[in-house]
Amino acid sequence: MPKKEKRGTVVSAAMDKTIVVSIVENHPHKKYNKIQKRTIKFKAHDELNTARVGQQVIIQESRPYSKTKC
Repeated sequence: MPKKEKRGTVVSAAMDKTIVVSIVENHPHKKYNKIQKRTIKFKAHDELNTARVGQQVIIQESRPYSKTKC
């Protein structure tokens, strides 16, 4: 089974080996069908601390690395 991938922007890289990735999705309103932007933030593992704020990254689901990172 292939693992899910999402593309987003790095919002924070201040933590050690962890980055926060913001993903913007366009989602229609249930009643009015107007397109709304929804922002979801994920914490991702960055072993080498190479990601910088503003970079576009692709994150992939994996085993849990900590309580909030998976």
